Amino acid sequence: MVILISGASHTGKTLLADYLMRRYGVNYLSVDHLKMGLIRSGATNLTPEDDEALVPYLWGIVKEIVKTAVENRQSLIIEGCYIPFNWRGDFSAAYLKEIACYWLVMSEGYIKNNFAAIRGYANAAEQRLADYCDLDALLNDNAENLRQCRKHGCDYILIDGVYDIKKIAAQIKML
Repeated sequence: MVILISGASHTGKTLLADYLMRRYGVNYLSVDHLKMGLIRSGATNLTPEDDEALVPYLWGIVKEIVKTAVENRQSLIIEGCYIPFNWRGDFSAAYLKEIACYWLVMSEGYIKNNFAAIRGYANAAEQRLADYCDLDALLNDNAENLRQCRKHGCDYILIDGVYDIKKIAAQIKML
């Protein structure tokens, strides 16, 4: 089984993937690590700020990693914000039986009521060299992710109320 976890920045994708890895003993791949490895190695001229170009570039690689894991009957968790909402179109029905994808989406109320905590947890799972957590951007990104999930029929986990990693993880269908 391959689990894809996506969502806007600061929604806890890496934290969730790390939790699931520890709980189930399944390896995970951070698409951000892949991105920075490709950029730092000179394999691409893209930069971390080239978000629009990074989605198709990184997804082209990640979808082949997914296929390889499925073909080898290996469990894998992949997390990152570079998963397109129309991801299903890149896989046959046989592959889709072995792939689940979830978006983490924070509600407007959750963001407004917990913005200081969200910023405080920005480095909970990884050390960010630069962190531009802005209230308006966070609200807009999460609202757009929710809109796109509904438009494309993507599974999403709405974070509203208390951020409880165990309850969020319980909504992920693993293995």
